[in-house]
Amino acid sequence: MTRNSLKLALAAMGLVAAGAQAQDVTLTIESWRNDDLALWQQEIIPAFEAEHFGIKVVFSPSAPTEYNAALNSKLDAGSAGDIITCRPFDASLALFEAGHLTDLDDMEAMNNFSDVAKSAWQTDDGSATFCVPMASVIHGFIYNADAFAELGIEVPTTEAEFFAALDTIKEDGSYIPMAMGTNDQWEAATMGYNNIGPNYWKGEEGRRALIAGEQKLTDDPWVAPYETLARWGDYLGDGYEAQTYPDSQNLFTLGRAAIYPAGSWEIAGFNAQADFAMGAFKPPVRNAGDTCYISDHTDIGIGMNAATVNPEAAKTFLAWVGSPEFASIFGNALPGFFPLSKTPVELSDPLAKEFVSWRGECESTIRSTYQILSRGTPNLENDTWGASVAAIKGTSSPAELGQRLQDGLASWYAPQQ
Repeated sequence: MTRNSLKLALAAMGLVAAGAQAQDVTLTIESWRNDDLALWQQEIIPAFEAEHFGIKVVFSPSAPTEYNAALNSKLDAGSAGDIITCRPFDASLALFEAGHLTDLDDMEAMNNFSDVAKSAWQTDDGSATFCVPMASVIHGFIYNADAFAELGIEVPTTEAEFFAALDTIKEDGSYIPMAMGTNDQWEAATMGYNNIGPNYWKGEEGRRALIAGEQKLTDDPWVAPYETLARWGDYLGDGYEAQTYPDSQNLFTLGRAAIYPAGSWEIAGFNAQADFAMGAFKPPVRNAGDTCYISDHTDIGIGMNAATVNPEAAKTFLAWVGSPEFASIFGNALPGFFPLSKTPVELSDPLAKEFVSWRGECESTIRSTYQILSRGTPNLENDTWGASVAAIKGTSSPAELGQRLQDGLASWYAPQQ
């Protein structure tokens, strides 16, 4: 080999090595959505990698109940992934304030989202936004449409119609009227109290009044939902006290229960498991003609680990997550998680389309305990779990529950003192 040939060969090898090095960027995503692993591996990541040669993405979820603790441990140890999936409001705000998440306001993709969509991942004063909004979930009730047709039940729109339907189902005896247990506690608050409650406290009006100290948890709009939950116990079936969340899912998808107090996140799983027709109805209003309110809860965002060694690649990925292309893939591959981008997404799933249609009929709000009010000890979100269970079981009166929650909140939150 001549000297010139050797130079050319070495140069070519250098180019190959440089090319390999340029391609050798792998981003790891931390998430609690372990049930979405196949979606990310088979649809989302291939779509991104096809357009962004040289950036590889690994989706590495933890179990939902372990995510917060596991993520904090990894962040403290410097071993967390480049991309952090963000829970809404205070949990992610704490990560930002601890220096673990990066301010993303300078990203052009953030202009694709409204102020309301971004509010779940902003500082209280709105001066920094640290996660790209991905999706919200909507609360309501999913029902077995075949059972309703069999029993001649119309979809209820008022509470009177709702309890009349439950009575009809119970008297017939073919189905458990409603599938929900209290063993795991959180669903009693999430699919119970914060599902029906916005119709009582008028959504954002009441939630913001509570934050401002203008309403208290002993006021009727906050106590009355517990009075309604106290009636649910008669319709949940034998042994509901020991019934877990997966138990409730199975009871419904196996066709043994007629109604399931739900979040829209159930849609994909129920579609795969149920062999009967399903429908959905929004939380019934207290009286005919009342304005309806729905919990349209900003649920999931995605941000950048401030300690990542691949900040440019990470921002490239986050910018893509903020695009209409991602919103369309995510919204249709995971029906029931509704994209938050300004660009409308055409959904194909009938049940998802029913849920999202309520945005045009009702006022939207978020879960009452998620912003500001659960930062102290005792934690209002966790206490609401226990209170909702106690209401359903009848172990405490609604008034006692309201007073207990108010005392706890006032013990640390100045506007309620």
